[in-house]
Amino acid sequence: MNCPNNHGEMKLSRLPESVEFRERTINFVGQHFICPVCKIKVDDLTRAGTNQRAISDAYRKAVGLLTGEEIVKGRKERGWTQEQLANAMNVSVISIKRWENGQIQTKVMDDNLRRALKGGGTVCDLHTGGRTLSLARTKLVLNHFSEKLDRDLLPARDRLLYSAKYLWYADMIAFRETGRSMTGATYAALPRGPQLNNYKELVDLIRKSDESAAERLTEHELRIISKITKAFPTNRSVYDAAHKEKVWQGKPVGSLIPYTEADHITGVK
Repeated sequence: MNCPNNHGEMKLSRLPESVEFRERTINFVGQHFICPVCKIKVDDLTRAGTNQRAISDAYRKAVGLLTGEEIVKGRKERGWTQEQLANAMNVSVISIKRWENGQIQTKVMDDNLRRALKGGGTVCDLHTGGRTLSLARTKLVLNHFSEKLDRDLLPARDRLLYSAKYLWYADMIAFRETGRSMTGATYAALPRGPQLNNYKELVDLIRKSDESAAERLTEHELRIISKITKAFPTNRSVYDAAHKEKVWQGKPVGSLIPYTEADHITGVK
């Protein structure tokens, strides 16, 4: 790479650096092109990606999570492909690729990674997203949606036609981004779109549940809810979007939709 100040070719250098990342001071070794004359520091796309992965791995090491290199090493020690590790964890291969390439896994997913790499067998229920069903948390999530959308998503005699679509997106996107669902709910592919499995039996129980007893939503989960409400401000918009998802279209009526399909959701980026 040439210096933008016309000083000729720049030198690729490795430098110890510090950066504030997720409320921590992270020390890492960065790679940059540096001009020997004016000392300007420039990154190309490759270097920017390398530095971001270095920050991610330094953070993971600091908080006790497996780094991308450690995941790759553990996988290869077992003689596994990325697909085989994904199968052992009941997650998509895209999640494995992301973790190996720098995306930071949650503590829950890190524990699952460690168990899988130690030969602990399948460690995540692909139909509940790695969480025990909590009706209180389901109500809590719906109440947050109601507040954001300024309308009640649990009105009397409602059968979750629209509410379940918001819940489905929340659980799927949470699993895609954090490796764990928000509610532990199971979803079925029904004629009117993705629906809470056994919703007829659950809807009244959800209404009667005490959301104050539920585990609080994390900041990340609240951001996901905000993102979904911005994408789907009306009941019709979330209903139509859910019907366009190939994850639902490709399932026989009544079959369960596994959380491993979360990476194929297109309605929410």
